[in-house]
Formats: sequence, C-alpha cells, structure tokens
Amino acid sequence: MWFVNSLENQLKHWNEIVSKQAKNSHAYIRRGMVKFQIAEIAASIEDFDMAEQLDSRLTPYLWQRGLSYYYAERFAAGAQQFEIDLTVNSQDVEETVWRYLCMARLIGVTEARKSLLTVKNDPREIMRCVYDLYAGNCTPDDVLIVGKLGGDRSQFYAHLYLGLYYEAQNNIELARNYLVKAADQYQIEDYMWYLAQVHKKLRGW
Repeated sequence: MWFVNSLENQLKHWNEIVSKQAKNSHAYIRRGMVKFQIAEIAASIEDFDMAEQLDSRLTPYLWQRGLSYYYAERFAAGAQQFEIDLTVNSQDVEETVWRYLCMARLIGVTEARKSLLTVKNDPREIMRCVYDLYAGNCTPDDVLIVGKLGGDRSQFYAHLYLGLYYEAQNNIELARNYLVKAADQYQIEDYMWYLAQVHKKLRGW
C-alpha cells in the first residue's frame, strides 16, 4: 500500500536525523509518530519518552504518547497524559474523549461518562457532536447526520469515534463496522486516519 512505503521512507529519514542530532527532541517526536503509524507502539512510546527527557516542557503537548499508551493498554498513563494535555488545550474534544476511552477501560463506561471533562468550544461541529454522544446527550444517528453534512473529513471522524464508542461498550461488531469504514472509505491525510489503520491491524480486522 502506498502509505506503507511512504512511512518506511519517513522512518528512514527520522532515523538519520536522530543519528546526527541525538538531542533533537522534536525529531524523536516525529520518529515516534511514524513508529506509531506502522504499529510499533512500544517503540513509539520510547521515542516520546526520550523527547520528554530532553525537554520537560513538552509533556503537556505529547498527545501522541497518550494514543500510544491506549494501544499499549497502559490506560492509567493514557488518562493522565490527556489530563495534562487539557491544561494547555482545554477546548479539544479529542483530548477529553481519549481520556474517557482510557477511563472506560479502567472503571467502566458509566463511571467514565461521569468523569468526562467539560469542553465547550471545539471549532469542529462533528467533534462537538461526538462530545455530546460520549456525554449521553445525543445519539449515534445524530453523529452520522452531522458527519454526512461535513464531507469526508467529518465522515471519517464520525465513523472513527462511533467505532471507539462501541468498542468501549464491548460491542465489537458495531465497533468493527464503524472503524473499518473510517479506515477504508474516508481516507484523509491526518494522523488519526493512520490511527484507524493501526486500530484495524492490532485488532485483526
């Protein structure tokens, strides 16, 4: 697949940068992102950790590590990362939704919903609707309608977060249905689209 070759080239590039600039924290982040995109989850966390060691100011911006923690099933660490992220990016629905997803694995969906952190001003209509779904204030059909109105990008996010929503509830059939559609039918050049590919691969879908 085209994106596999592209990622292999990117990994080679960032390996070369890191070998020449061993204290370049941003190079470790970029390489960690590529490692995640090729489903090398533990290796991605190692690179994000190295970036943090080189520059502790990066900690609240390492949302990528939170995602890697989720797929490494380090849910407490993931929830903590997203809580820290929200101190500098308090209007991003994705940060609080991923915290919810981590918490759901730790304490169940009912308690996770009770602990859902407030986000009011995400500029993306689809993500505001996703937040309402996770908060219990709208239905999956509402998310699909808003997604359809917003084009492929909104369609992608609607299907991704519906898949994750159903997986948290252990409804694997619906989770698989929506995640696979997000990955296969709504390709966008975005880190989260690669996440959908990683999700499919790790789940064997």
